[in-house]
Amino acid sequence: MSKLSLIIATLERADELHRLLSSLVLQTDKNFEVVIVDQSKGDSLVPMISEYSNLGLYIQHHKINQQNLSHARNYGARMAKGDILAFPDDDCWYEPDLIMEVRKAFFSKPQLDGIVAYWVEYQEKEKSFVDKRLSLDAWRKFHGGNASSITLFLKRRMLDSIGWFDERLGVGGWFGAAEETDLIMRALSAGAEIERCPTARVHHIYATTLSGNLIELCRKARMRAHGTGAVYAKHSLSFFVVLRGSIAPIILPIIRLAGFRALLCGVCITIGRIEGFFKWGWGKS
Repeated sequence: MSKLSLIIATLERADELHRLLSSLVLQTDKNFEVVIVDQSKGDSLVPMISEYSNLGLYIQHHKINQQNLSHARNYGARMAKGDILAFPDDDCWYEPDLIMEVRKAFFSKPQLDGIVAYWVEYQEKEKSFVDKRLSLDAWRKFHGGNASSITLFLKRRMLDSIGWFDERLGVGGWFGAAEETDLIMRALSAGAEIERCPTARVHHIYATTLSGNLIELCRKARMRAHGTGAVYAKHSLSFFVVLRGSIAPIILPIIRLAGFRALLCGVCITIGRIEGFFKWGWGKS
């Protein structure tokens, strides 16, 4: 059975990384390596990496200067030795059987190009039904369900064939999100077979409130929305999908009586998606 490489891009999050590495020590299946791409200043992670190496984890530690999430993941992928690659955030954590369940899913269906794990906090909140097999048509309509980067386990050969993360998209760039959405759409467009694996469970705190500094919330929402707008243009999505995605962030807070803060954030998301769409340019590769 194939070996996994877990590529972790981290930036000044020692406590969160400690929690993730602790969950990896507890994995029932040890056939994986950890590739840490460290964008932090200094060498503060070295003692932690030594500690977890002594506990049995095989860890590669790479320092890079560029603070760009997609670049860091691509860098880690080039260094990785596994046939299956995953991209956990430094502030997520795995249930003990996750690696075992992912490898079992690939073993039972060798034709699969990817597995999407179950994001507990998000999916148990949403309670939405989505098809087990990811569908290009559904994804082009933004009806394909969630497949966050923390849930993705993808075969290297498939990623080699379609290209890696688009480094113009994601945290650290102007198009501040949607790199995994773009990656999934490119994979499905190339005929990749990707299925959900509900028994492989990953945890990540899911923000459900709009508390905190409103200006900062709106700034981050607008930045992330640039990436979504870029995906609309890059994949030449239908006029209806673009229109719906542009007005929904404003309409939904009004319908739900969610209040001023939610409405203002929605306005910023709409602005960001429109900005991202036009800055990318329709049909631009």
